[in-house]
Amino acid sequence: MGSSPGRGRSKRAHFLRAALPYLALTALGSGPAAAQGLTPDLFNPNRGGFVSTDTLPTRRTAGVPQAPSDALPALPDPNADLRKRQQTPATSRVGQVPTYGLPAANGASSSGYDSLNRKRQQPKLYPGQPKPKRPAGPGSPPPPTTPVTTLGAPRIAPPPSETAHKTPVAPAMAGSVPGQPLRRRLKLDEDPFGAVGDYAGSFLIKGGLELSTGYDTNPARLNKPVGSPVYVVAPDLLVMSDWERHALVADLRGSFSGYTNNMPATINGFASPSPVEIDRPDFTGHIDGRIDVDRDLKLTSQLRLRLATDNPGSPNVQAGLQKYPVYAAYGTTVGFDQTFNRFQVAAGATVDRTAYTDSRLTDGSVFSNGDRDFNQYGGVGRFSYDLKPGLKPFVEIQGDTRVHDQAADRNGYFRDSNGGYAKVGSSFEFSRILTGEISVGYSARSYTDPRLSQLSGFLTTGSLIWNASGLTTVKFFTDTQIAETTVAGSSGVLVRTYSAEVDHDFRRWLTAVGKFTYGTLDYQGQNRNDKTYSLESNLIYKLNRNVWIKGTLRHDILDSNQAGSSSQGTVVMLGVRLQN
Repeated sequence: MGSSPGRGRSKRAHFLRAALPYLALTALGSGPAAAQGLTPDLFNPNRGGFVSTDTLPTRRTAGVPQAPSDALPALPDPNADLRKRQQTPATSRVGQVPTYGLPAANGASSSGYDSLNRKRQQPKLYPGQPKPKRPAGPGSPPPPTTPVTTLGAPRIAPPPSETAHKTPVAPAMAGSVPGQPLRRRLKLDEDPFGAVGDYAGSFLIKGGLELSTGYDTNPARLNKPVGSPVYVVAPDLLVMSDWERHALVADLRGSFSGYTNNMPATINGFASPSPVEIDRPDFTGHIDGRIDVDRDLKLTSQLRLRLATDNPGSPNVQAGLQKYPVYAAYGTTVGFDQTFNRFQVAAGATVDRTAYTDSRLTDGSVFSNGDRDFNQYGGVGRFSYDLKPGLKPFVEIQGDTRVHDQAADRNGYFRDSNGGYAKVGSSFEFSRILTGEISVGYSARSYTDPRLSQLSGFLTTGSLIWNASGLTTVKFFTDTQIAETTVAGSSGVLVRTYSAEVDHDFRRWLTAVGKFTYGTLDYQGQNRNDKTYSLESNLIYKLNRNVWIKGTLRHDILDSNQAGSSSQGTVVMLGVRLQN
């Protein structure tokens, strides 16, 4: 086996070769060598912490300018806080409530949540700036519009539907001038072409005058029509008080229908059932007053007046008249209105009088109508209960006595009587869409003359208004009355009327009105029954609030079970209404 060099000499050779360069460098250095001592600066992690700032090779020297970045910041003194605490006397913490963390609502601004429910400081507004609305709560939908940035307060742009097809207005009127405060929105005018009226002190006065002319194919409602041109003058006046307490309202409406042609005095050799002069006045007026004694007690009163004539075609019209006799029905009611929580009691005493003028005949004689004059004394009471908002049922009872100026009429019948009615119903208001009142009941009247049977029958009264849409309104009216008559053997007339009306606005300035009326006249004791039908249409063109133009077309039908008493007539009118 061969031999190999010794391992010990090989290791020594490598060591010597590595140590020779170090020995050469040591021999060249002439300064003495010293070991580094362990100081606290060796454990300072800051910049320059291993070497004192006074011995730094890059320290600033006098007279040599250096860049600001070369300057080192002063090192903090670790014993400064200790010396400050030693110089400041400590405060006692006995009785003090310790505070931990941040105070409530810290950084919540003026709209954040504050658990202590403290009052927020309200922002200051400049003069004329509208008060901002409170922010919507959680879950509220975002507003449909976007804010428009302008000078001053932020504005909200209206949706396109509110500005489409609208007459442009000046920016100052619209309130869109930059920096101008927002204009308050005006209240919606339900009747933009209605009368505005004038104030006289604390009273609002509205007046109007309607002038119209046309043609009536049968103004006297004869079996064989005889036509005549016609003109109508119809004034009206409405006065309302504007008081915080109490109230006074006067509603006066009248009309005069004049005909240029006279009716024939005789028909087939007999006296005509119609007057020769058929001009007819009509007036209805009442003045209502209310005194508020306190919150629950009110004193009420009314003065009323009605001027009219018998209806054309009525059997109460005498044959051979020169013109219609006019009657006046006037009276008063004095009562009270007391409220007990939801229960309400209204009662009043009534006094009325009906008086007729004398009849002038075609032969020049005068016939007295004193047997038709009478006084009526009575009372009425109404008890209602506010069941819930919009529904108020009631019970109404009325009784009266009629005393004629003459004990017997022209046919020898004693027509003094006692009567009344009782009815139940309700007034209601359902979200302003359907409002009104309706009732049903029974009426009866007994006469002193045993030859006159008791006049009785079922009665209905009501007034309903249905706002079908913003442009269409439907109205329904019904009424029942007991009227006096001069027909021999008949105790009276039970009159029932039913009417329906539809108003539609094609535009706010163009309105069409359609009306249908049905009525029955039951002459009890004579087996006479008359039925009336009326179809009417109106077209109203409103130029402005003060001037309206109105056209009317009406067709009337009287259907009677008595031979020769039926009739028909058509009326065409065109007129203008002036109002303020």
